[in-house]
Amino acid sequence: MRRFALLLPLAFAACVEGEAPADDTGAMPPTLPAGTCGAPDLQYLVGQPETVLQTMKFAGPVRIIQPGMAVTMDYSENRLNIEIDRSGRIDRVTCG
Repeated sequence: MRRFALLLPLAFAACVEGEAPADDTGAMPPTLPAGTCGAPDLQYLVGQPETVLQTMKFAGPVRIIQPGMAVTMDYSENRLNIEIDRSGRIDRVTCG
């Protein structure tokens, strides 16, 4: 029983979040700055018909949100969110 009590703190310590592990060279993986989804550069899309999206290619994940569509509340700074209004035009372009 006493051995178990001594090992318990070690077991909990293994569950603590920390920095990402270094690669073989010892360098830490790069962290991406906030807003890396590219939304600031795509604000010109606001007001355009959603059909313009069919001709575009995006580097990362994209979520096109239609009116009344259920979406998860999880936040991903690399995901591009494009909200469409009821008239079929792009209403907002954000990261998340």
